[in-house]
Amino acid sequence: MQRKAELEDLHWKLDLLGSIEVGIVVINRQFEVQIWNEFMHHHSGIVPSQIRDKSVLEFFPEIDRDWFKQKTDPVFKLKSPAFVIWEQRPYLFKFASYRPVTSATEIMYQNITLFPLASLSGEVEHLCVVVYDVTDEVVSKQRLAAANEKLQMMSRVDGLTGLFNRRYWEECCQLEFKRCQRNQGSSSLMILDIDHFKKINDTCGHPAGDQVIRSLAQIIKQTVRETDIAGRYGGEEFTIVLPDTDAHNARQVAERVRQRAESAVVTHEGREIRFTISLGVSQFSASFKDHMTWVEHADQGLYQAKESGRNRTVLR
Repeated sequence: MQRKAELEDLHWKLDLLGSIEVGIVVINRQFEVQIWNEFMHHHSGIVPSQIRDKSVLEFFPEIDRDWFKQKTDPVFKLKSPAFVIWEQRPYLFKFASYRPVTSATEIMYQNITLFPLASLSGEVEHLCVVVYDVTDEVVSKQRLAAANEKLQMMSRVDGLTGLFNRRYWEECCQLEFKRCQRNQGSSSLMILDIDHFKKINDTCGHPAGDQVIRSLAQIIKQTVRETDIAGRYGGEEFTIVLPDTDAHNARQVAERVRQRAESAVVTHEGREIRFTISLGVSQFSASFKDHMTWVEHADQGLYQAKESGRNRTVLR
């Protein structure tokens, strides 16, 4: 009788919170539902009479029993609240987001508070699960993170080619140079550009020149490894850092890029355009003062390739 009176008194108090947009669930030590408020009814479709005195785990199989017991045991035994935020677990009850038009997610993200409900004797035989809908907060945070990631990517990537821009490529090159200094690495650096590019622009127009640049960028992407660092250095000039690659192997990569460029046919406004490239390759040396010295050595190789007839690779 005392237990029944306590629950009726608790129900009257919780009824005052029925219009508040939080979920309120009271369970006993067996996880059987004693109170199930309107929020829970609205989002689950389960009426209180249907779930009362039934284990909440039977109705919501997504709740891991071992995990839930581990979270609730301290609440019962130590009489201390427990909290579960959405970053730890997106939701306790798998509810659909009720704002499908404005929300970018199909589920309701939830923060959960578990707090003890002591009887007049001081014993804790029930706890209250409070469910907070934080979907709007989460979606806003995710959108902000996605926007920041996009801005970061835009600050690193060349808009025409999709390769790294010069500023970010140089940052990566400097880091690789320092790594090679520490580890006595055998990385190589490659510089290449399009032969007679001005003639392509003058003859076919700048849009056609841009198409050739994009085509070469695509060849580079398809030829180098994911760990290689490719960037557009400026105009029709490209640079690639090949980590843990000696000059011999770097030359092989350079030749594959060169041969694929030579075989490529770029079509612009019905006109076929062919082009070749020249390349300079330099392997890291402990004698280099800084990463720009490394770049300059590869650039000297590119210059020699141009001077000796173009459409070739020169090691420097």
